[in-house]
Amino acid sequence: MTPTRRTVLLAGAAAALFPPVPATAAPKAAATQPYASYWYPDSLPSGAPGPGITWRSLKSWRAETDPDLACNAASVPLAARFTPAPANPTARAGQARIQSLVSFGPTAGNPSQGSATADYYALTHWAYIDELVFWGGSSGEGLILAPNAPIVDAAHRHGVPVLGNVFLPPVAYGGQLRWTRDLVRKDTAGRHPLAARLVEVAEAYGFDGWFVNAETGGGDAALGRDMLSFMRELKSLAAAKGQRVTWYDAMTVNGTVSWQGALNGQNEPFFRTSDDMFVDFRWSANSLVSSGSRAEQLGRSRHELWAGVDVEANGWNSSVRWDAIVPKDKAHIASVGLYRPEWTRNHLPSGQRGPAAFHTADDRFWTGRSLDPSRPDGTDGWRAPAVSVADRSTVTAVPFASVFNTGHGLRWYEDGEATSDTPWNHLGLQDRLPSRRWVVHTEGSRPAVTFDFEDAWRGGSSVLVDGELDEPTVLDLYATRLPLTADTVVELTHRTDSGRVHVELAVATADPDTPGATPPYTYFPVDPAGTWQTSAVRLTGLTGTAHAVGVRITPADGGGPVRWRIGGLAVRTASQATPAAPTGLRVSAASGGDLRFAWSPTAGAVRHYTLHRLLPDGTRRFLGGTCQHAFFVAGLKPEQGERAARFELRAVGELYTSSAPDSLIHPW
Repeated sequence: MTPTRRTVLLAGAAAALFPPVPATAAPKAAATQPYASYWYPDSLPSGAPGPGITWRSLKSWRAETDPDLACNAASVPLAARFTPAPANPTARAGQARIQSLVSFGPTAGNPSQGSATADYYALTHWAYIDELVFWGGSSGEGLILAPNAPIVDAAHRHGVPVLGNVFLPPVAYGGQLRWTRDLVRKDTAGRHPLAARLVEVAEAYGFDGWFVNAETGGGDAALGRDMLSFMRELKSLAAAKGQRVTWYDAMTVNGTVSWQGALNGQNEPFFRTSDDMFVDFRWSANSLVSSGSRAEQLGRSRHELWAGVDVEANGWNSSVRWDAIVPKDKAHIASVGLYRPEWTRNHLPSGQRGPAAFHTADDRFWTGRSLDPSRPDGTDGWRAPAVSVADRSTVTAVPFASVFNTGHGLRWYEDGEATSDTPWNHLGLQDRLPSRRWVVHTEGSRPAVTFDFEDAWRGGSSVLVDGELDEPTVLDLYATRLPLTADTVVELTHRTDSGRVHVELAVATADPDTPGATPPYTYFPVDPAGTWQTSAVRLTGLTGTAHAVGVRITPADGGGPVRWRIGGLAVRTASQATPAAPTGLRVSAASGGDLRFAWSPTAGAVRHYTLHRLLPDGTRRFLGGTCQHAFFVAGLKPEQGERAARFELRAVGELYTSSAPDSLIHPW
């Protein structure tokens, strides 16, 4: 992540440095915005769809004819993760897990690859989540939802599987029993074609399976048998592809809908055909105990039962019987199924949903009132996930780098300069982020630590340490399992906005002796920086495996107010590779200033691609980034006197080194 000077071209030099490439004829196809996919099982509603809604049949879907597959297919594989020593004495590994049911956007009109707003549920607390469900679906739009690629890519980077959603709604919400019958229908060979089709969709789109929620009432025992047969086939086919299936506690074995709030004889056969089950909100302390025991009698873990916790309306003000799920003084009873935690964004007034306000709320939800998982607030009525569940990390291999990009921002920065002033969101560009936010060790005043969106080294955010500093202060950044060699180098990009501090890189080769304690760091001095600066540190004397990486800042001149920020962190060997340039950049469809781009993937490891427009005055404007090999840009306009637009596509590696560009001229 050694900084490279961002080239700002003079108009007269642009042609020399970037020789023209032949312009191709404008494509005949119209460029339409790609959206996340959604379907009905087979038959469609009567009438006509509303504005912006497209009715589709899953039965008719084929990967080879899916026009948006290139934009919707995730590209990041599911990362393995490990559990470091817990951050506090009550956070446990190997017991309760967390499933999160999130509606990231509407069923229809949910952009495939981000959009031009920072007002987005940019989930970052992946370390506590074991399964993410892409929640949604409605009788008037579609019932089967495939998660869009940015969400899957971000989740996979943090080791979290993502499930699509099959929602057969209650009759009161427009559900029709024919859609349930469509889903489970058999062919002449006695197989369930849509079970196979669901597995094909997940494989083509790169996500990890399905959450099945059959809540349409009016069924009978025959339908119950067909649903059970369907689930058996779905589970068998999914398992063969490494996919998962979760069952929602709604339909019973007799085909009727009757939420049990427990694992019992009415839904046990469905639990047997699934990897786990979401236990409806009607659970009680006794029903969770009996459910856990019943699961264990079946040879299953009690933690394969998610006890539903509805936070859609009240977030951390929700009344939850925590001791019935995750008691502090004995083994956990079940796992936690969080329903709609995007409340942390939705409850904010519409004019106050900036990314800083959102992350303040989201940290409160996942970490607790103390905002430090190593020091939980025992008086907090909200038992935040960090209090009960041990965090996980995927930082296990070199090279590793982060520019602390949360996946949305007010601007886009490159080497400390804004190359776009347009707000944006795209979770696929999110970094692997610190899991413990924020653990601060100090004997003095504790400064505030936040993601800041007013300035960044790269992407849209940086880490800001802001407040009174009167004693040395250690900030834990990453729990790691990084192998150390003689040529290991750690790079820290940082800047001091105000005040004076001495900065040291902190690296520990073991976990702390007790939960919440400071890791046994070795400290390495870092050059001071009044402007953005990247310091390369050799870890002289350290061998083995790095278990934790952080920083220590010490006040100069006796202390005082400080604003100091981190823009990037990288761990690499002495050599670092630059990706090969992408090839085949083309405009595959165009409608005026709306363009669809496509290109051939770059060989070797690529983190993502960035697309820029080269303006007539020689400057480069960031248009967007993606992990896919296709991208849509809307609303481009010619500059004064401009007859054609010039575009540059680069591949970006794990260390944020960029390839040479593949260039394209597109006539207006």
